[in-house]
Amino acid sequence: MDLRTMTQSLVTLAEDNMAFFSSQGPGETARRLSGVFAGVREQALGLEPTLGRLLSVAHLFDLDAETPANGYRSLVHTARCCLGHLLHKSRYVASNRRSIFFRTSHNLAELEAYLAALTQLRALAYYAQHLLATNQPGRLFFEGDERLIADFLHEYVTLHKGCFYGRCLGFQFTPAIRPFLQTISIGLVSFGEHYKRNETGLSVTASSLFTGGRFAIDPELRGAEFERIVQNLDVHFWKAFWNITEIQVLSSLANMASATVRVSRLLSLPPTAFEMPLTADPKVTVTISPPLAHTGPGPVLVRLISYDLREGQDSEELSRLVRSEGPRSLELRSRPQQAPRSRCLVVHIHGGGFVAQTSKSHEPYLKSWAQELGAPILSIDYSLAPEAPFPRALEECFYAYCWAVKHCALLGSTGERICLAGDSAGGNLCFTVSLRAAAYGVRLPDGIMAAYPATMLQATASPSRLLSLMDPLLPLSILSKCVSAYAGGETEDHSDSGQKALGMMGLVQRDTALLFRDLRLGASSWLNSFLELSGHKSHPNSVPIAEPMRCSVSETALAQPEGPLGTDSLKGLTLHDLSLRGSSETPDTPELSLSAEARGHSTPSAINFLLRPEVASEESEAGAELSTKDRVQGVCAAFPEGFHPRRSSHSAKRMTPYSSPIVKNPFMSPLLAPDSMLQTLPPVHIVACALDPMLDDSVMFARRLRSLGQPVTLRVVEDLPHGFLSLAALCHETRQATALCVEHIRLVLNPPGPPV
Repeated sequence: MDLRTMTQSLVTLAEDNMAFFSSQGPGETARRLSGVFAGVREQALGLEPTLGRLLSVAHLFDLDAETPANGYRSLVHTARCCLGHLLHKSRYVASNRRSIFFRTSHNLAELEAYLAALTQLRALAYYAQHLLATNQPGRLFFEGDERLIADFLHEYVTLHKGCFYGRCLGFQFTPAIRPFLQTISIGLVSFGEHYKRNETGLSVTASSLFTGGRFAIDPELRGAEFERIVQNLDVHFWKAFWNITEIQVLSSLANMASATVRVSRLLSLPPTAFEMPLTADPKVTVTISPPLAHTGPGPVLVRLISYDLREGQDSEELSRLVRSEGPRSLELRSRPQQAPRSRCLVVHIHGGGFVAQTSKSHEPYLKSWAQELGAPILSIDYSLAPEAPFPRALEECFYAYCWAVKHCALLGSTGERICLAGDSAGGNLCFTVSLRAAAYGVRLPDGIMAAYPATMLQATASPSRLLSLMDPLLPLSILSKCVSAYAGGETEDHSDSGQKALGMMGLVQRDTALLFRDLRLGASSWLNSFLELSGHKSHPNSVPIAEPMRCSVSETALAQPEGPLGTDSLKGLTLHDLSLRGSSETPDTPELSLSAEARGHSTPSAINFLLRPEVASEESEAGAELSTKDRVQGVCAAFPEGFHPRRSSHSAKRMTPYSSPIVKNPFMSPLLAPDSMLQTLPPVHIVACALDPMLDDSVMFARRLRSLGQPVTLRVVEDLPHGFLSLAALCHETRQATALCVEHIRLVLNPPGPPV
């Protein structure tokens, strides 16, 4: 059903229902039902022309005709989902309103919730139209007057969002995802409630985390509490919540449901420099130094996963690098003989917003990958922000990648074909590691598979970023906190001596570790019939060098010895050894921040977002048709007279754009890299989500690579949220999307041969 037909059908049903309930007398329920249908009629009629306008120009921002995807399309699709649900509900009411079994209160509550969502979606459509009018041709991301970005951020803070976290939670996603999102939202608000109490010193037990019944039976209460948490709690809360899957109970359950592999070993790479041959001249070598930023040299943790035990993986040299993980078995079942080395190797970098998770969080789907690809996988546990901001993670990932290339025989591979793979923040690091490898002149990976990557870390507006208003997994406030933490903008007070005793984990991490201990003990009473859980055993390794700055929450925080805090005031970057001078330079482009040493003398390089002249002219004409009044007034000028979106009842702090020059560094925001850098990348395969707030990151990055003649593919999956790889076993749709990622990795490892 096309948009206009859907709107007309909804308006007709709304008018019919409105007339019926208006004739039912002066009762409060009948009055509210009549009012809600009047509101549905008004919002649908006001929304349809704007959606039609966005849809008429959306094709101009696609990568190509075979890949119809960008933020404008996603906004229209989301609004259609809401209109479709209201149409279905209106039909149901019209058919059953006279029945004695008609649940008046339930249907009224659902209609009011979706009317609120439709009202807010109408506001987003006007914002998108305003972006189309003010943005430069060919660009999805807004660049220009920072006051406009500040206006968008202010609007985000003040707009009501709770309607998207209650009854309407996840309405835009495939139905199989919604129960999971509801469970997550109930756990989130319960966790947030007890997290705040725990900060003030109150006791938190495992059982208290599972008493979220009132949030389950009252969606409006859950939505309001979710909105409060999203807008007000800091990055440490999200670090703690995202790491909850790494406690022993949940990780054991995840491993039970995943593929069984012969090898899953955590390795600690010593921080020693080594030599790598240059690709251009293998007789010449370059020194690969260990990570140095912020905390000095330290080991890098990596996890080796292999479905079969291959040659080299049981060598004494590799065994010396193994780091104990406690009682968990590393080799889970025996196979008759050792397999030969694979010709392929996958180097994986996990996501988590640069602030959370480890290879252990992503181990379930990595095991399946190892089985399906028949190749060993090395997943990198880089240090996390805010304790280890940029460029520490990049340095560690680059060091681990080079180590893997040099020592691939130990990992069970000959290294003939190497693929870099990562999701979200890990996708960002895949691109930047490759850029750094090209700058050093060492071997590049044979290809990159990036799932829903972040390529633009500036605080800027785009059509898909508007989806963050309703996304339960990636609200804009969370994105901004993660970016600020990675860029070094998070400040912490470590003046308390108790915090010093805990080192880098800090007081919040200690309390969260205590909470997780209680959670483990409480859950064990439920699962002891089939899970044997052992107590906490620490295996300290006395190493004279600094431990890697992981900040995933675990009980190790309770036994951590006194040491440096890990929030070194030194914020200088260590990328001065990379040559970033492009061949085309212009003084009109904003400066690309490189490092503390290079910032003063670097010459900005041209960044060309204007991809196709014929498309740009069409977009210019489309933008010119819009009122010039919208170009000079604030965001609210986009609203027609009489329309007022709902405002939040929570007094959240005003969000301000994080404008540090570091976020313009191409090693932090690869979308901002000059052409000369992007032309060094190997073939890139991107798998994105149509309903992801970071969809435009993938679309614009792919468009830039395509304009430079670089090999790139973009596949966009429908109706799934950001982070679907971690939900691979949840439903058929997530399994299909995960299989798509595996298919693209396989294309890198086993490229099709030339036609005969």
